[in-house]
Amino acid sequence: MSKFVQYLNGLLLLLLAGCSSSIPKEDKVLAIKEMGALATTEYTVTKIVKASDNQTWYKIGDRKILLSVEASLKAGIDLTQLSKDDITSTGKSIRIKLPPPKLLSVQLPPEKIRLEYEEVGLLRSEFSQEEKTALLAQAEKQIEAAIPETGILETARTHTRDWITRFCQQLGYEEINIEFTDQPTSILR
Repeated sequence: MSKFVQYLNGLLLLLLAGCSSSIPKEDKVLAIKEMGALATTEYTVTKIVKASDNQTWYKIGDRKILLSVEASLKAGIDLTQLSKDDITSTGKSIRIKLPPPKLLSVQLPPEKIRLEYEEVGLLRSEFSQEEKTALLAQAEKQIEAAIPETGILETARTHTRDWITRFCQQLGYEEINIEFTDQPTSILR
């Protein structure tokens, strides 16, 4: 089943859960589990990748390359980890324990990869596609390593909290306590 079909099934469940008054409110909240991954934040990051191998003693001439890569990062939470034990409600009060936000995808669209500069000595061959692909893999690893510096996970935490809060308010909850498994409790109203 495609991710789009799973997403539509999750939305249908949410709509049905919201319209049916015979379903307990906790089960309506648990219905969001069917959405799978909830991507709440998307960042675009530009990374410059450069390489040169002019230090090789047995090859005559320089060879340099400079690529710019625009990556799309998506972060959110994995709702499939949510269980009935993570949701507690009493009257108009609800407490939800969510999994920590995580990076859901890193995409390097081909149309966002640009060759900025390439210099190849007269007696040298150009960079092969295999070498360029290795440079892009290196760029992806560097982008993933820099995730904490971007603040995307904290933004995803805030956006997820806002989304879940609005959803719970639509179900009639007034006091909404949302916590993530990797951080202390936070109460939102």
